[in-house]
Amino acid sequence: MEATLRGRAHKYGKNVDTDVIIPGKYCSIVDQAELGKHALEGLDPEYTTRMEPGDLIVAETNFGCGSSREVAPIALKGSGTSAVIAKSFARIFYRNALNIGLPIFESSEAVDGIESGDEIEVEPASGIVRNLTRGTEYRAAEFPPFMRALIDAGGLVPYVEKRLAEG
Repeated sequence: MEATLRGRAHKYGKNVDTDVIIPGKYCSIVDQAELGKHALEGLDPEYTTRMEPGDLIVAETNFGCGSSREVAPIALKGSGTSAVIAKSFARIFYRNALNIGLPIFESSEAVDGIESGDEIEVEPASGIVRNLTRGTEYRAAEFPPFMRALIDAGGLVPYVEKRLAEG
């Protein structure tokens, strides 16, 4: 995983579901970049034109609820979104995001202290979230050791490939 993630915040509310992250009509797209062109189209049709690669999504509770479509975090990653910071994630989205290597961070304090447009910096290894615009710092919840190894490898497939190569 990258040493530091940095970009502008795009803030959304509660219960952002997978149907608005990537509408069903795009779920057959297999190219990550093409899928990314439609990220958040069901919630914020201008997201992909406003955002810059590296920007972060900040959201309230239950981000990624709804159907268990793995393409939702793939679409966000394909759009250039570097990470999602939320108060909480739907469990299936949480696992799908980690499996495909999309960094996610849980921090109620960070979400409360970040507004759309703020410049954010995240150190994935330490879980430190800095709001550079406001000069504040927060800590995201830590991952268990196995999940940390999965994240460091860049997702489930690279993790398994690495483990197989180690014998």
